[in-house]
Amino acid sequence: MAETATLEKTEAGTAYKKPPLFAVVCLNDDITTMEFVMKMLMEIFGKTPPDAERLMMDIHESGSGVAGVYIYDIALTKQQKSLQMAKSEGFPLKIILREA
Repeated sequence: MAETATLEKTEAGTAYKKPPLFAVVCLNDDITTMEFVMKMLMEIFGKTPPDAERLMMDIHESGSGVAGVYIYDIALTKQQKSLQMAKSEGFPLKIILREA
């Protein structure tokens, strides 16, 4: 996971402040297949097959699950790639970003 730091001026000098992190949250629905969710988690979020299966089951059973936590730009990119992938395969998958 790539992280960047931003500069913030302080009275004592220049300090580095880590940017806020955002969770990419997948929401369960009754149409998107479990197989597709696992494929997306592996291809876009780099999950191993056992990790993707565990997370997919968590999403299915609890209604949502965190696919990953990233700085905003990376989280947004992963959200958009996931939604594009779902749309291209005809699934109404919902993915939201939530500040971590």
